[in-house]
Amino acid sequence: MSGEIEHVTDTAFWVASFRALESERPDAAFKDPLAALLAGEKGRKIAESMAGARLMGFIMVVRTTAIDKLILSALERGVDTVLNLGAGLDTRPYRMALPTSLRWFEADFPSTITFKNDKLAAEQPRCALERIAVDLTDRAARQALLARVCQDARRVLVLTEGVINYLHDDEAARLAEDLHAQPAIEYWIQDYYSEQARRRRPAWRKKMKAAPFLFNAPDWFDFFEKRGFRVLEKIGVGEEATRIRRRPPLVIPRSLMMLAMLMMPKKLRVQAENSLGYVLLERS
Repeated sequence: MSGEIEHVTDTAFWVASFRALESERPDAAFKDPLAALLAGEKGRKIAESMAGARLMGFIMVVRTTAIDKLILSALERGVDTVLNLGAGLDTRPYRMALPTSLRWFEADFPSTITFKNDKLAAEQPRCALERIAVDLTDRAARQALLARVCQDARRVLVLTEGVINYLHDDEAARLAEDLHAQPAIEYWIQDYYSEQARRRRPAWRKKMKAAPFLFNAPDWFDFFEKRGFRVLEKIGVGEEATRIRRRPPLVIPRSLMMLAMLMMPKKLRVQAENSLGYVLLERS
């Protein structure tokens, strides 16, 4: 089994391996007992083959806890349905304290859904969970999925963790238009990156030829506000790292930049926080 990323779906194994490692720590920011089962040897090998594993692990931990927090915030606002687009190997329906009445849908490529159904067949989610195999780049199939999920829902939260960067701008625009076309979809959680933060080192670009970053809008928030979704809550990576008491590893130079973000005056920190973080959008 190689450690190569041959398709964008392989990144899910990579991310799951970091959640598995975090869960083994005595001071873990979260416990994901199913992550190791899903990541397996494939996830471990991919993680070992990629540069900057410690810094990537730090970012994945912060991303996980920040998005957990935003999901809970959306639930407090009356969300009764969650749609996780490009769900990958996420296990939130199993590990988070969720209402049993909550409807949770996971949508991803058929291969990912089949793998996940097989691995988690004996596990019991904490809410009503349904997985749907669909190619989300097929707009007609995506629109049919959205119509089905929203049919009996009052307030829907859409989650696209780690998805937007893999879309061309026009694809991201069409996705936003499709979501906004469904009145029941009120909230949308994303991770966001500035233009600088989206630049990958040459070693990463070479390793991830099969899963390149494509999104290129100069202003992330303005891009989605023009398409009907404005910022409701935003959590910068530095802010979340402080909250969970986790400092970035000393890997030069990016981690030093993140460390500096934690120590700079609030006004400057707010500006820096716009470079990388997590956001809950609401229908405008």
